[in-house]
Amino acid sequence: MDTQQDSLKESSTIRAAAFCVHIFTALGAGLALLALLEAVREHWAAMFQWLGVALIVDAIDGPIARRLNVKGLQPNWSGEVLDLVVDFVTYVFVPAYAIAASGLLLPLAAPLLGAAIVVTSALYFADLRMKAEDNHFRGFPALWNAAAFYLFLLHWPPALSTLLVAVLLVLTFVPLHVLHPVRVVRLRGLTLSLMVLWGVLAIYTLAVDFHAGPLVQFALCAIAIYVVASDAVIRLAKSFT
Repeated sequence: MDTQQDSLKESSTIRAAAFCVHIFTALGAGLALLALLEAVREHWAAMFQWLGVALIVDAIDGPIARRLNVKGLQPNWSGEVLDLVVDFVTYVFVPAYAIAASGLLLPLAAPLLGAAIVVTSALYFADLRMKAEDNHFRGFPALWNAAAFYLFLLHWPPALSTLLVAVLLVLTFVPLHVLHPVRVVRLRGLTLSLMVLWGVLAIYTLAVDFHAGPLVQFALCAIAIYVVASDAVIRLAKSFT
């Protein structure tokens, strides 16, 4: 009898631990709200800091969930749906507000492009073809938190920033392959190394309130180009061999 009770307690503990992973994932939505509060105050570096914490949560909750078999232990709760909800507010909604409200874009275009970011990203999140068989993203993968970061980093004239946002909106539906930094196997060692470097440089950039020097800006832009264009370059090189 005691053995059966101990087994039931152990099972309940395991299920509770599995549900805590869902709570951990949902924490990202709370972090998004904190980021939005900072954005409303125009504390842009602080906004990105909260979004960065949310990015860390998003990076580690999946491996933890798979390790604990959360899907099997909590079948009534969809980790995939929860992850999409949290990703939408952290990757899209809060950054869209920042892009539209920061004054980086042309005044007349800013609210329209902000709305377009949210609408096109909602469609992208619902597209079952958003990932290729080799785990590359199809089209610009609605990484508007990254796009907003680069807009603040480079601080281009409003017309040029507006054009960049418009181009990214179009690229959302263009079948180019964009690197998934973790799941793409090819050149994974190089990719992960570059991601670590990117993280260090991004933290430094936020610490100095986007007053990073040209060398840091160049390195961050080079890594972004690698993520966006590496697959196209490799495919082009193979076509000539």
